[in-house]
Order: sequence, then structure tokens, then C-alpha cells
Amino acid sequence: MSTAAARRLEPSPRLPDLDAVLPGLTQVFAATAGRHDREASFPFANFQALHEAGLLALTAPKRLGGLESDLPTALKVVSAVARGEPATALVLVMQYLFHASVEGRSGWPEHLKQRVIGDAIDHGALINALRVEPDLGTPARGGLPATIARRTPEGWRISGRKIYSTGSSALTWFVVWARSDDADPLVGGWLVRADSPGVVIEETWDHLGLRASASHDVVFEDVLVPLDHALDPQPPGAPPPYSAVFGTWSSVLTAAIYDAVARSARDWLADFLLARRPANLGASLSTLPRFQEALGEIDGLLLANRVLLDSAAKGDTAASESGLVKHLVTENAITVVEKALKLTGNPGLTRANPLERHHRDVLCGRVHTPQADVVLTGAGRAAFASREDIGAEAAP
Repeated sequence: MSTAAARRLEPSPRLPDLDAVLPGLTQVFAATAGRHDREASFPFANFQALHEAGLLALTAPKRLGGLESDLPTALKVVSAVARGEPATALVLVMQYLFHASVEGRSGWPEHLKQRVIGDAIDHGALINALRVEPDLGTPARGGLPATIARRTPEGWRISGRKIYSTGSSALTWFVVWARSDDADPLVGGWLVRADSPGVVIEETWDHLGLRASASHDVVFEDVLVPLDHALDPQPPGAPPPYSAVFGTWSSVLTAAIYDAVARSARDWLADFLLARRPANLGASLSTLPRFQEALGEIDGLLLANRVLLDSAAKGDTAASESGLVKHLVTENAITVVEKALKLTGNPGLTRANPLERHHRDVLCGRVHTPQADVVLTGAGRAAFASREDIGAEAAP
């Protein structure tokens, strides 16, 4: 009997008691976050803890042994992890997105679905897409990848370079965005094991924020993969191989990382203001109306974030508005941390204090797709189109 068949005969896995598990994970991850940031070292122990807690296959289909949790549950887990260490949360988001969408990807052979999900359950294996390239930039803005998949009798041979490959050092599986060598090339993802001959990780990641994410360059030097590892290649410009729901999941979970960073910054600020007792005041800074008002403004921004994220996660926000949710939550989070810095002055910018790290981390929220100009331009066009339609209907 195959491992996948045996797993189907086992009792369905049960979701851990998140209220009991998550606070401890947040605390443990936060205790080493500063060290991983300073060293730019990957938090392998965090993922071992997540594996032991049964959370690495949270969104994977039940028929493959996963928990098949919904978006509000994934949001809860990602937020708690990011409160402790946001680079860990970013890698985890990539895992959750792939697992949640694997059933809808027709190009994935059944045995590969079973293998990828089974590896996560049994061994804590991680997966992520490698898409960005030195000359192309982000694929969301168009263009063909320079990474080539050549069809040979023994399989595909993949050659190219990927940059900003989040989690590279810890991944078991890469989904490599490439184009075939056909006269009319197909573009899509090729599934590659990270330990395949010809895969080289160059440790180039030296970033302002999320320094623990191991987003290094990955070089593919004539890497051989089986023919059925071409997952969903399509002609250039074809619709993506996943539904619009995937965009909502991506926007909500990505934004949740930076909302969590802002909440950590808020808590540090509140504790700092309570503890700071200038000699000329004779009381803590928290007693001054100026600081009370500022913390109230911060809590208002975080309340808006919570409402936006919860609404989108529950499906109360249109899928077409998910990009706006990501943009608004991210900008609110950045504003929260910048307000905290303005209030604290030198202590907030001192490396010994976590607020300085939170500031560097939260700025990374603007990098992720969809980016602000795309979101806002799209929203503006939709608004004008809606008004034109109303005008046409009202015309005599």
C-alpha cells in the first residue's frame, strides 16, 4: 500500500487548539527574532516547532492528509507567527498559499500533489515559487522569464537564475517560473527538488528588512527534472492557473504579516511610555495627553486593519477589492510604526530596541504583489468605468 493510500485510511487530523498553542509560539519566536535579524540567519528551529505543532499542512486538502483550514484560521496562525518573527510568517504564507490552491491547479499530477503534501506532513517540507529574475524584475508586470526549460528525451533541463527566493535555504521544493524552448514557448512552473544536482544557492540576501528570510539567489545549471514536473505551462498571456480566490488569500495573509509587525511595535511603544519617567516630569510619559492621544490614533489604525482583514478573510469583501485591502493594511501598519518612532526619538532608532527592527521589517510590505500603483490605478479605472455605466443608464 502506498504512503498516500495509507494516509487516507488514517483518522482525519485534527486542528490543534490554537488558543493554547499560538501564544507560546509567538513568545518563542520573538525571543530569537533579534538575533536572526542581526545575523541574517534563517530560523530553522521555528519551522521545526511549527512542524511539531502540526501547522505546516494547515491549508492542505484533507484527502491528502492536511487540515484544509479556511482563510480566517490561516490568518489567525500567520498573525501569531508574525508577531514573533515576520520572516518565518512570510515563508509560512507561501506554504499555505500553495497548499490551499493545489487542488485547483489542473496541471499538477496527482502523484506530485501527494508527494509535496506528504513531505510537508511527514518531514516538515516547505515549498515556494521562484519567479523574480535580475533583468525581468517582478513577473506581475509582464515579460517572459529568462529561465529556460529545455525538453530532452530524459526530461526537462532547466537553466537560469532567480533572485529574492524567499526561504531558499530551507525549501524542499521550488516551483520555478520558466519558459520552454519551443518555437512558441510555453510559460509556467516547473517543480524542482532543492537538492537536485545543478541547483546552487548563492547567499546574496543582505536586505534592510526581513533579514531572516534567506531570500538568496538560486542558480539552475542544466537541472534535470521529469517531464511531468512541468506543472501548468501555458502560452504567454494566458489566464493564471488559479482562481480569483487565490488573490484574496495572498493579499490577506501577506498584509497580516505587516499588521502583526505594527502590533508588536505598538506594544513596545506602550511599554516604553509606561516605563519612561523623565526626572523633570516625575511621572511616566503615559500620563501626558499628547502620548495618550497618539496611542489612541495608533489603535484606531490597527482597528481599521483588523476590520479589513477579518472582513476579507470571511468573504465579506469583494475579491476585486483584495488588492486594496492589502494596500490599506500595509500603509496603516507603516504609519503605526512611523508614529511610534516619531514619539520615541533616539530610543526608537537604537538597535538594542526592537522598534528599529520593526520599522525596517514593516517597510517590506510595500514590495509584495500587488504593489500600490497597480492597486490604486486599477481601483481608479474601475471607479470611472462604474460612473460611465451609471451615466449611460441615466441618459435619455
